[in-house]
Amino acid sequence: MSMNLVVLLYLVASIFFIQALKGLSHPTTSIKGNTFGMVGMAIAVFTTVALIFNLSKTPTQGLAYVLVGLVVGGGIGAIMAKRVEMTKMPELVAFMHSMIGLSAVCIAVAAVAEPAAFGIVAAKGMEIPKGNRLELFLGAAIGAITFSGSVIAFGKLSGKYKFRLFQGAPVTFSGQHAVNAAMGAAIVGLGLYFMFTGNWTAFMILLALSFVIGVLIIIPIGGADMPVVVSMLNSYSGWAAAGIGFSLNNPMLIIAGSLVGSSGAILSYIMCKAMNRSFISVILGGFGGEAATTGGAKEQRPVKSGSADDAAFMLSNADTVVIVPGYGLAVARAQHATKELAQKLIAKGITVKYAIHPVAGRMPGHMNVLLAEAEVPYDQVHEMEDINADFSQTDVVLVLGANDVVNPLALEKGSPIYGMPILEAYKARTIIVNKRSMAAGYAGLDNELFYMDKTMMVFGDAKGVVEHMLKAVE
Repeated sequence: MSMNLVVLLYLVASIFFIQALKGLSHPTTSIKGNTFGMVGMAIAVFTTVALIFNLSKTPTQGLAYVLVGLVVGGGIGAIMAKRVEMTKMPELVAFMHSMIGLSAVCIAVAAVAEPAAFGIVAAKGMEIPKGNRLELFLGAAIGAITFSGSVIAFGKLSGKYKFRLFQGAPVTFSGQHAVNAAMGAAIVGLGLYFMFTGNWTAFMILLALSFVIGVLIIIPIGGADMPVVVSMLNSYSGWAAAGIGFSLNNPMLIIAGSLVGSSGAILSYIMCKAMNRSFISVILGGFGGEAATTGGAKEQRPVKSGSADDAAFMLSNADTVVIVPGYGLAVARAQHATKELAQKLIAKGITVKYAIHPVAGRMPGHMNVLLAEAEVPYDQVHEMEDINADFSQTDVVLVLGANDVVNPLALEKGSPIYGMPILEAYKARTIIVNKRSMAAGYAGLDNELFYMDKTMMVFGDAKGVVEHMLKAVE
């Protein structure tokens, strides 16, 4: 295969990736977007295999390694994707990010050790050009940060490990930011030293420091901020791939990495805006501790509680209903029952809509994916900006497992979540909130919505409660 054909096929694959991103921008075109992405990746893999066969002096041996890697890696990926539960999707995304980062590190180390094998230099023993050393330094450092940071994010998202760094509560210590700054400066300094001298020891030390700082910038971030972390690490993984692509003179890696990096950065900005966070602070891992947990005993306040039958009566006699899904809905796997309830209400002539907050759940778009799995019609699902104006004319809002994203404390100055845009459920005429208990959300704050006179709490597992409501709706 000629190099001209290789470049052309990589360009075609890149076009497919661009179309994939365009398709994934809306639920109605997401299947088409996924198809574009899979076809683009298949073209890229086929082209790379053909390129290895052309360039390798022992193509049979080289292809054998590649094919084994494809079969093993592809098999593991297929099994994981097939078995993953919807509530575990954020952990799967974090795991995939970590693998991309580790891949970038491994390629960078191999390229520094044997640059001739990657076509960086013409023959063994030749010195790597300074520009390539800069690219390898950046790709390896970002990849290492992505890997270790994603491992910590995986543990925090999972919530089932006793190891302190994997728990949702922020981990902070005195002088944390100063340590991070010093370590960051050391990484840059060692990277520049490696660029000018090609010193192997400097490269390995900066790599080790990058693994450490990846941990340090994620541990102070609490569970409430995990959606931003997921999108941030997504961006990091893309830039790591792009940096390695420049070193290997591989246009496919450059374009694909840049697409992932830039789209992840845009998503991070959107998430920060949705949570009233500083984008720069997110990049530097400088937030999370202040707005996290509030420990200590809390004052017992009276709430109005009712049964699923009471909630069903209210819903049946409403003209307009807005359903607000949250992580509790995902944990209970109640999305299908909720769709059936909505359909039954619609059959009675009641207008039903779903309200989605950008950071509901544990990753960007978590609730959108959840409802899509239940085949909820896309025209019933509305984003926060589009539906907030409707709450004041809504008869009943049904909050299922959501907490911080509907907390009116975000409107009060001095509150840890002050300024965070919320779904304005408190404006509705009647509010029904389903939770297992009065436990606080990820932000560790009481929710003033629960104590309002027009709010009725219905305690219990979301699936059981919704199924009971479904039977009780006349």
